[in-house]
Amino acid sequence: MSAHRPLLTATAAGTLLCALWFVPSANATAEKEAQAQAEQHSAAAAASAEAAASTEPTASDEGLRLADTGGVDTTPYLVGGTAFLGTGAAFVAFSMRRAARPV
Repeated sequence: MSAHRPLLTATAAGTLLCALWFVPSANATAEKEAQAQAEQHSAAAAASAEAAASTEPTASDEGLRLADTGGVDTTPYLVGGTAFLGTGAAFVAFSMRRAARPV
């Protein structure tokens, strides 16, 4: 019984490391790209302020979104995270079941 504990610990640690691999970095954009995006956002904010002053909606208002994420496809992150979460839950359930079994 005690011989399997290091194996389960190593498996849990490996699963956690694989799950953390899917966490995106906070510094995902380069400085120049970030500065260019900031300039674009400030220009868009000025345009939307002018559009808000008018009573008729314009075509540029239709393109505005609440949160602009840059069009990053998050599907691989969701699939990978869900798979690793399921694997971790299965390992926990398995080890709880083994611990509850009488020896």
